[in-house]
Amino acid sequence: MKKLILLVLCALLAAPAALAADNELAKKSSINEILARGELRVGFDSGYMPFEMTDKNGTYIGFDMDMGRELAKAMGVKFVPVNIDFDGMIPALLTGKIDVIISAMTITQERNLKIGFSDPYIVVGQSILLNKKLEGKITSWEQLNDPQYNVVSRQGTTGEEAVKRYLPKAKFKTFEKEADGALEVANDRADAWVYDMPFNVVFYAEQGKGKVIHLDKPFTFEPLGIGIKQGDPDFMNFLNNFLRQLKADGRYDRMYDKWIKSTDWFARTQK
Repeated sequence: MKKLILLVLCALLAAPAALAADNELAKKSSINEILARGELRVGFDSGYMPFEMTDKNGTYIGFDMDMGRELAKAMGVKFVPVNIDFDGMIPALLTGKIDVIISAMTITQERNLKIGFSDPYIVVGQSILLNKKLEGKITSWEQLNDPQYNVVSRQGTTGEEAVKRYLPKAKFKTFEKEADGALEVANDRADAWVYDMPFNVVFYAEQGKGKVIHLDKPFTFEPLGIGIKQGDPDFMNFLNNFLRQLKADGRYDRMYDKWIKSTDWFARTQK
């Protein structure tokens, strides 16, 4: 009986402390900073079709841009796009230069040790744009794991990770921008480009026909999520509820059809 009373007393004493800790955590949430500022600063890297691009009028467009605008609208604040090179995205978040990352960033264990991620808002994988001269000779990604082939991807991305993991025997080179690497194959200076399937679909449709072959079956599983600072359960809860609402009320499907299924938007990027 004495032990039971002691346990009850300990619980009663601990409750106020736990409540105070919860209140302090809530006060530190990024939600409060964003609402007080009246702006949502969204980090992205323009140039990754069809997720984030710059149109001929200088406006940022794409699937992720629409996502950021919808998120800002849900919070009742101004949408502020912050264009950052991809490898500087996480440092910008951790130093407070941006509030969220919405930049087709794959949720990896390595990144997840540094930042938090929302539930996936889309799942993609790596596919291959193959030099046309290899048509019929190369029919799957495994065959490229050979020193005779020159494979390219973008620096600091899961495309680079996939090549290093699955094609370690191939000669490998990275580029700072997607278009530069894909054009390396289209212009017959490399054998294969490894990158996210949505980008490869668009590049093939708009610039690659007759120059490259698209091996369009993804060979990796890559969920994309919204990145935030760790230790912010309230903001994470808000983001996941936002994504559920977006997918349930039809907005997500309209965005997907507009940017992923269609390439009508491509004309807006041509000067």
